[in-house]
Amino acid sequence: MLQAEGLAAFRGERLVFAGLSFAVPPGGALLLTGPNGSGKSTLLRVLAGLGRAEAGRLLWDGADALADLPSHAARVRYLGHQDAVKPGLTVAENLRFWGSRAAVSRALAAVDLLRLADLPARMLSAGQKRRLAIARLAIAEAALWLLDEPTLGLDLASVTRFGDLLAAHRARGGIVVAATHLPLPLDGTADLKLG
Repeated sequence: MLQAEGLAAFRGERLVFAGLSFAVPPGGALLLTGPNGSGKSTLLRVLAGLGRAEAGRLLWDGADALADLPSHAARVRYLGHQDAVKPGLTVAENLRFWGSRAAVSRALAAVDLLRLADLPARMLSAGQKRRLAIARLAIAEAALWLLDEPTLGLDLASVTRFGDLLAAHRARGGIVVAATHLPLPLDGTADLKLG
């Protein structure tokens, strides 16, 4: 279980949120909504251990989640605004760090990029790059998926495939926390409105 108690964070000199508390059980999903600048991305970075909370606690199964950052990093997959695709590598090579050839093939098939596995990533469209970034979620087991506008640039068929990945992750007991302005293919979510 992921649990936040009284979280507060600054971006620069500005307090973007304070007193945030929530819990997300295994198999659960939390949608972060609110206007631009309300702290959704900042909260995701705090949950990932990439940003600092000024107050409050983040717990994983009742223990301080951030006390051991390498252990926390092992349970987190973070998909930010940038796709983090290396243009000089092929599509498949972009994923090889994360898993075996078989795992790479499965992940590429899940996002309908298998036929482009040997193409240099610089040749991909924006939507294809986003799908490649999403493939990193599918390639390795991680209990907590933190997603910042995950469907940005995706066509309807890709959003549907992404929904299948989300459902499979949650069926295994995985947790999803996603910041979004658009509806996501997630059922039974809790909502946290910021701002």
